[in-house]
Amino acid sequence: MSAIAPQLPETIAPEVVEKKVWTDAEFMALNDGHRYEIVNGELIDMGNSGALHGYTCSLLLGALLNYVVQKKLGVILDSSTAFKMKNGNKRSPDLAFFSKERLQGLTELPSGFLEGAPDLAVEVLSPGNTVEEIDAKVAEYFENGSRLVWVVSPTQHYILVYRSGKEPDRLLKSTDSLDGEEVVPGFTFPVAELFQKLSF
Repeated sequence: MSAIAPQLPETIAPEVVEKKVWTDAEFMALNDGHRYEIVNGELIDMGNSGALHGYTCSLLLGALLNYVVQKKLGVILDSSTAFKMKNGNKRSPDLAFFSKERLQGLTELPSGFLEGAPDLAVEVLSPGNTVEEIDAKVAEYFENGSRLVWVVSPTQHYILVYRSGKEPDRLLKSTDSLDGEEVVPGFTFPVAELFQKLSF
């Protein structure tokens, strides 16, 4: 009596999912009230930020904007601005400074995206951020032209200062002062002012 060979399951070929290639026009046309980035071909919803995050961004935006405009150093851009990375990603730091040297020949900013990462990129941490996500962003900023990155924790009251994409160079606490170094020359801001209690 011959044994019946067991039937082996058919090998299933893995599904190849084609990633959508977003054109600049398609990406800019997204207007559902959400803020997105494109990372490795995927549309990433950055979510909504809370009041503390928004207030911290506004304080730093106001200080940087006043200084940069007065000194005519370049432009300050908010989190609604996406930047085109070399690999096709579109990243939107919470605050960005683009130096006048990189805007030479322009009389006004394009309605589309600027190429490369800003000279100074600022990320203000939200509760949903992961270490891996922030590390990837910082590395990508430096690969695309950033010279300085600040990562601000509004809940734990510290700022990490990066001069390369590898690891932070400095940890600033409330007793320290934020320094624009050679990227935003002459700019200083007391860290404590970012983290003060409401007093009205």
